[in-house]
Amino acid sequence: MIKRNDVQTIVKGDKRIVRGWVMYDWANSVYQLTIASAIFPIYYNTITRTGNDFTVHFFGLPVINTVLYSWAIAVAYLLVAIMSPLFSSMADYTGRRKGFMRAFTLIGATACGALFFFDKNHIELGVIAFALGTIGYGGSIVFYNSFLPVIAEPEDQDRISARGYSMGYLGGVVLLLFNLLMIMEPNLFGIAADSSLPARISFVTVFLWWIGFSQITFSRLPKYTYRQRTKHESVWTNGYKELRTVFNQIRKSRQLSLYLTGFFFLMMGVLTTMFMAATYGEKELGLRENILIPTILAIQLVGMLGAWMFARISEKLGNLRALMITVVSWAIICIGAYFVTDAIGFLTVAFFIGIVMGGSQSLARSTYSKMLPADTTDHTSFFSFYDVMEKLATVAGTFSFGLIEAITGSMRFSVLAITVFFILSLFFMLLLYRSTRIDARVMNPV
Repeated sequence: MIKRNDVQTIVKGDKRIVRGWVMYDWANSVYQLTIASAIFPIYYNTITRTGNDFTVHFFGLPVINTVLYSWAIAVAYLLVAIMSPLFSSMADYTGRRKGFMRAFTLIGATACGALFFFDKNHIELGVIAFALGTIGYGGSIVFYNSFLPVIAEPEDQDRISARGYSMGYLGGVVLLLFNLLMIMEPNLFGIAADSSLPARISFVTVFLWWIGFSQITFSRLPKYTYRQRTKHESVWTNGYKELRTVFNQIRKSRQLSLYLTGFFFLMMGVLTTMFMAATYGEKELGLRENILIPTILAIQLVGMLGAWMFARISEKLGNLRALMITVVSWAIICIGAYFVTDAIGFLTVAFFIGIVMGGSQSLARSTYSKMLPADTTDHTSFFSFYDVMEKLATVAGTFSFGLIEAITGSMRFSVLAITVFFILSLFFMLLLYRSTRIDARVMNPV
């Protein structure tokens, strides 16, 4: 049995704590933008291709470069999904939740800095460092997300979640603007025009930014210690037992089951799109960095508007209906991306991606937070399950993307597969909406 002794008193809505929590989005989103979405994918494609030959040798094994890239993401997120229950359990019992979050931050940021040494002669180093950066990012988010229902009242969670994503987009944009200037105008920094140094320096700036600004978060967040280890509990297995307990609770709740199934397919589509968009533009459409990087920058700026806009839509229509609007929008966007053949089409698709990207992620997090049992204090276990689902969705999505390209030889068919993910998500969201409407009529008969 888990004891609830020595619970740390946390005042929900404390502005200083909320600002500290939000600052972690500002700190770590530079990974998502510079490393996962913009500069690194383009640099990776350049390093791993020779003319029209896209084959790369990874520890002696020949593989298509973009397939290796997508599978590196899949392996990284699979490891995070496997490890997060263990580390969550250890964090619960030691009371060092911030310590684990800090450790993943250090791993991720340091790995990003190590990408400075990635070149044609160090393919393995580049892929492994990228995977470790992804593990650091994904692992820290497990602990970060679990703070939301603890530091904010339910009616404030949509707004604070959207604020976090907006700050993340803004922080990522600020650093990307500097790196974009260095890449587009290297002479201003005393660097030769044909040098790879600007891109490699940008990886170091991610390290410095992520490490530096995260200290604000770590100085303000509470320990969030809800429980102590009891005599018969194992620190090594209890996280998985708690995950199983949460799974059994979710399985008994039709609404949570439907939501998380729909969420799984939604994240398969959203996160795969975020990771592979620049690679698709560079390889399939032949776009250069002078188009791709500004486009991804624009996505972030529009994403700030989207997160805010869908927070307001959810206030008018409710979380679920607002979330379904984003799912439908994603499906339409992916169908359009399949037919894109030039820069104008890519820019158009990118604009609409920006609008729905912030809204769908922010709403997904806050909707789940609101659906948790009202009497639970096991927020960490529930959010650990949520994060495991998200990581497994990334694994399934990016692995499928690479597999379909490996089989068909074209990334366009992988884009169509993403459309299917969104259609499946919408199906389960509609079932959930129907279930909530029926329950509402039962509770409030006319």
